[in-house]
Amino acid sequence: MSERTPLLHYRLVSSVNESEQPSPPATEPSEQVPGSGGSPRKQRSSPQRPPQKLSVFFGVVIPTLLSMFSVVVFLRIGFVVGHAGLYQTFLMFIVAYFIISMTVLSVCAISTNGALDAGGAYYMISRALGPEFGGSIGLMFFLANVCGSALFVLGLVEAILSTFGVPEDVTVTATALQVLPSGYWWSLLYATAIALLCLFVCLIGAHIYAKATFIIFLVVIFVLLTVFISFFIVKPTVVTLPGSVVNMSGFPTTANFTGFKLETLWGNQWDYTTGNMMTFASVFAVMFNGCTGIMAGSNMSGDLKNPSYSIPRGTITAVIFTFITYNLLSVLVACSCDRVLLQRDYSFLGDINVWHPFVIIGVYSSTLSAAMSNLIGASRILYALAKDDLFGKVFSVAKRTSRGGNPWLSVLISWFLVQLVLFSGKLNTIASIVTIFFLLVYAAVDLACLALEWASAPNFRPTFRYFTWHTCALGIIGCVVMMFLINVIYASASIAFMLLLLLLIHYLSPTSSWGYISQALIFHQVRKYLLMLDVRKDHIKFWRPQILLMVSNPRSTVGLITFINDIKKSGLYVLGHVQLGDLSTLPSDPLQSQYDSWLSLVDHLNIKAFVNLTLADSVRHGVQHLLFISGLGGMRPNTLVLGFYDDCLPRDKLIDPTLTSSESPNPFNPSQDLEEPPLFHFEYVAIISDAMKMLKSVVLARYFNDFERAQVTSPPSSTSGKVFVDVWPVNLLRPDSSSYVDTCSLFLLQLACILNMVRDWRKAKLRLFLCVEEGRSVRGSEEKLGQLLKELRIKAKVQTVPWDQVDYVNSFPSNPPPAVRFLYLPRPPADTRRYAAYLRQLELLTQDLGPTLLIHGITPVITTDL
Repeated sequence: MSERTPLLHYRLVSSVNESEQPSPPATEPSEQVPGSGGSPRKQRSSPQRPPQKLSVFFGVVIPTLLSMFSVVVFLRIGFVVGHAGLYQTFLMFIVAYFIISMTVLSVCAISTNGALDAGGAYYMISRALGPEFGGSIGLMFFLANVCGSALFVLGLVEAILSTFGVPEDVTVTATALQVLPSGYWWSLLYATAIALLCLFVCLIGAHIYAKATFIIFLVVIFVLLTVFISFFIVKPTVVTLPGSVVNMSGFPTTANFTGFKLETLWGNQWDYTTGNMMTFASVFAVMFNGCTGIMAGSNMSGDLKNPSYSIPRGTITAVIFTFITYNLLSVLVACSCDRVLLQRDYSFLGDINVWHPFVIIGVYSSTLSAAMSNLIGASRILYALAKDDLFGKVFSVAKRTSRGGNPWLSVLISWFLVQLVLFSGKLNTIASIVTIFFLLVYAAVDLACLALEWASAPNFRPTFRYFTWHTCALGIIGCVVMMFLINVIYASASIAFMLLLLLLIHYLSPTSSWGYISQALIFHQVRKYLLMLDVRKDHIKFWRPQILLMVSNPRSTVGLITFINDIKKSGLYVLGHVQLGDLSTLPSDPLQSQYDSWLSLVDHLNIKAFVNLTLADSVRHGVQHLLFISGLGGMRPNTLVLGFYDDCLPRDKLIDPTLTSSESPNPFNPSQDLEEPPLFHFEYVAIISDAMKMLKSVVLARYFNDFERAQVTSPPSSTSGKVFVDVWPVNLLRPDSSSYVDTCSLFLLQLACILNMVRDWRKAKLRLFLCVEEGRSVRGSEEKLGQLLKELRIKAKVQTVPWDQVDYVNSFPSNPPPAVRFLYLPRPPADTRRYAAYLRQLELLTQDLGPTLLIHGITPVITTDL
């Protein structure tokens, strides 16, 4: 033992101690039960034997204990106490176990909130945070287990060669036991043989693995007992340190096992070397690797008789047991071993054991267990990723299972990748990355629990209640701090890699049926801020248009829908539709089946709008319903937009002429057009009047059937490339009441200014037409209007037009013609018998003008105050 090479000790100290083994897949159903969180796609069922279920002890306690112990308990305790001192060792364990305990609480909470399937941490994260987070973390978890298995395989090879290998240094005399050839290719051969042994066990199935781990558990506990007993029965002795030749620095070649002495304890209480050889952070990073492995039990959820009962009790029991064992062993080591022995010989526990080979057997057993655990864990994660189809056909072959439900192809793929890592040989670098990957997984579990707690969803009611959002946040902070404490560069690169995978899955993976925690969090926050949005605190300075656009048939209204989206200025935008009918005479609500098509239209047009549909006995009553009920709190429509009442033939703007009806990707099937409800001129004008009575501004849109924003905002060079928006802020039907400073006129100016602020319309030039009577001074009126525009911070060109040239609208001087016209909409007459004449006047006013908006503002919307 004293001649073990330092390379073995360094790699075992710097390697990750993580043996996460997700459970083997349960019998795969042909269809998912609603709410069970199944995969997005159905899987082919095959006759499988029912898996054997495990108890708390065999399913959770044993895997977690072996994962947390590994070789740490035999090779790392002395290193920590020797370099940090007993007091700092206590502090390190308290901090480390505080960090992992926060994650354990999150694991217990999530595991007791519903049924868990195979996949362990990946399953928890993906079902809570969605496929993007789950898939990216799951792939990193898979790679971490693959590299971890290779690390432990090579660690076992080096442990074997340190005892039985022929020394590479020819000046060193080999002992009788050192008969195995050494070197790179021989080490690779031994590592391949061990990896094949792990493959054989994992291919047979999880039940054989469970029996093997139980035997290894008995061996490790027995060796641990001999270690504790040896401190009391072994007499003080002198131990020869590794490399027993006096070097140039004069380091001693021997150290003492003194037995229990106060002088030894006093010498090991404080740190004598931190700052010279190793810092507190570096020692803590090495020690923390021995505290991981906490999710080995939860990853067995598919094989547990009662996961909600077993995972909290088993995991917490294992954590408490290892914490007590580590601290008790630290005290015994500090009381009986010389500090030089602790710093120079990591395998000193074998030198002071009642029988030296006991500790060697313990190291071999724990390392082999960790290698198998990581291999079977990687295969289960890969199978869960493949079953969920997050990476398409890349992992599709990994779905295959045996009749007993063992994903044998996933095992083979995982083993093959382990073999590739063994060829690389640079495992000390990989060890830090693997540890950071595991910490990212733990932080993601804490984040999942934190998100579920913050979302306050009624269905999140875990039976394990010993957690709060504070414990989740502390767990996240602790894991992130540890990542950067281990290696800043690797931690940053790992987070960047995770974000890259997240974006890749977001754009390439199919839509899942698991539910998205982001939606719950958004709902929670929106509700909170909507309650804070007090309509009594509204102010004219912060006014913005909140628009309800009534759509009869979306197929012929695409141009208007996209144009109104440009003038909403981050305000509320609602697409409203009225379907005639009486719910009392119908078997069900016919509107529910239409919402998905409308939402698909919103996505297809890439606009930011809500959809409100209503069932009414008339269009007028339906519009009243929508004006009354649309929106919430301070987010309610203040402007109603209607298409114009004319006989223009509608044109389908959603049909792609290069595709057939069955191939068309648009949201509304051409063969299933919405039925346009009948509307008469009296009812149309009555809707305008109703909206104004409800203090809603009204906009009538005409000639937007053929409106194409891309063509309008980017005119050909033949038209000098200029785009104009004309504004006529005066009532052209009543010249005697003309004013440029009334509420309605300023409303026109505001909407035109908003349109000019949109990126695609910034090149447009506003032209404001000033109508003056013949004989009056044009200069005075023009200067007055120019001063008003300056105060309102609106950049527009004022053009004067004599009233006698405005006899008919189609004689407006416009060269070149504008992209859009904004006109003043007069109020409807109080006498309903004049509705037809009113509508006829509007028709004549806007005839052949191109895209035109008739606007009537009700409330003040613009101010010159700061």
